[in-house]
Amino acid sequence: MNISRRFFLTRGGVSLATIGAGALVGPGFLARAALAAVDRPAGDKRVFVCLFQRGAADGLSMVVPHGDPFYYQHRNEIAIGRPSKTASGGAIDLDGFFGLHPAMKALTPLYKSGELAMIHACGSPSSSRSHFDMQDFMEAAAPDNKSVQDGWLNRTLRQRRGDGNTSPFRAVSMTSTVPRSLQGDEPAIAIRDLSTFGIQSAGGSSSAMASGFEGLYANAAGDVLHGTGKESFDAIALLKKADPTKYVPAKSVKYPDGAFGRSLMQVAQLIKADVGLEIACVEVDGWDTHVNQGGANGTLAGRLFDLSRGLAAFRQDLGDHMDEVMVLTMTEFGRAARQNGDRGTDHGHASCFFALGGRVNGGKVHGSWPGLAPHKLFEERDLAVTTDFRDVFAEVCTLHMGLQTNQLASVFPRFDASVERFRGIVRV
Repeated sequence: MNISRRFFLTRGGVSLATIGAGALVGPGFLARAALAAVDRPAGDKRVFVCLFQRGAADGLSMVVPHGDPFYYQHRNEIAIGRPSKTASGGAIDLDGFFGLHPAMKALTPLYKSGELAMIHACGSPSSSRSHFDMQDFMEAAAPDNKSVQDGWLNRTLRQRRGDGNTSPFRAVSMTSTVPRSLQGDEPAIAIRDLSTFGIQSAGGSSSAMASGFEGLYANAAGDVLHGTGKESFDAIALLKKADPTKYVPAKSVKYPDGAFGRSLMQVAQLIKADVGLEIACVEVDGWDTHVNQGGANGTLAGRLFDLSRGLAAFRQDLGDHMDEVMVLTMTEFGRAARQNGDRGTDHGHASCFFALGGRVNGGKVHGSWPGLAPHKLFEERDLAVTTDFRDVFAEVCTLHMGLQTNQLASVFPRFDASVERFRGIVRV
C-alpha cells in the first residue's frame, strides 16, 4: 500500500488529515525576564485559538481612529461617527483616540475588564493585494516566499513536541479541510462538526460506531497510523462522554446561529472535555466589502455583530477555563483608507487584530499609529503596517505557548523574531 506524505480520510463533513504519513510596550528587559520565567509543566492545558477573518477585514471600521481627522475626510459616507453621549451610531470610545464599531458592543465589557486588546496597523510587509497569496503568506508566516511548504502553527507544534501530548486532538480545525497554517509533519485534524465525528450513527442515535468515521478509521489505522490508533479511539471515547448533541453552554450563553457560532461552541466543548487540545483554528468569511459596505449599519456591521457576539459567548461559556486560553484574530490585509465609488472599500494593507484571553494585556490598543494623512499612507492609499504580524505570532509562541526564543527561527523562516519588537500583548 503506497502512502503519500499527506493521507486523507473523508466521510461527509469529516476530514482526518495525518500530515507527515511600533514601540515596545514596556522596556525590553521586562520581556526578556518574562521569557525566562515561562514554564509549561507536564499537564499544562494552555490553548491557542486562531481565528482567521478571510476576505480582508476593514480594521479602520472595526477599531475606528476617531481621533484622526483624515479618517473622516477619506470616508465621507461610510465613516463611523465620533463617540457621542447623545447621538446613536457613533463609535464606542476606547481611549480617547480609538473607538469600537457600535455593532461590536458585546466586546466592550471584555475590553474594560482587561481581557481584550487590539493591535492596530498590523499586517504583512508584502505589498500584494491578492487574497490567495496573502492568506498563504500569513499562514506560512513567510511573506513573499512561496517555497515554504508547511504552516506556522504546525512548526509551532513541532517545536513543542517534547511536551508529551500525544492526543490526536492536539491540533483541530473546525473546517472541512486542514488549513494551510496547520499543514506539515505534525498531525492535525479537520472537523467541520463534532456531531458527525464518531459520535453518532447516520440515524442520529448513539451506536457502537462500527460504521461512519470509526469504521473507516479502523481500516486504515493498522497500515497507516500505527501506534496512534488507540489514542484516537480514546479521544473519541472522551468526546462520546460529552456528546455534542447534548452539549449545553454555560447558563445564559447564546452563540450566534450558523457555522461560526457552532465552531466556537464546539471549540469550547473540546477545551472543557480535556482531550488534549493545544491549537484550534476557526474561520469566518464575508469581509471583502467592495460594494455597499455600510457604516454603523449595513453589511459589515452585520458581520461584526456576529463576530463580537461569538467571542463574547465563547469567553462567557469557558468561564475559568479562559485563564489558559488565548484567541487571536487575523486577516490577510485591510481595506483602502478611502471609500470607493460604490460606497465600499478596496483591498488595502494594514488592518487590526484582536487578542482575547486570561493572559492578554487587555484594555489597550497596542501598536504604533502611522496616521492617515495622505503622505503617511502606504502607496498613497492604505493604512501603513507598523507591526509585522510575525512579531505578534512570535509573542504568542513564546509568552503563551511556551517556546524559547532560540526556537523561533524554526517557526519563522528568514525572519529575526526579536523580543524587542513584542508589543506587550501577553501579560507577564
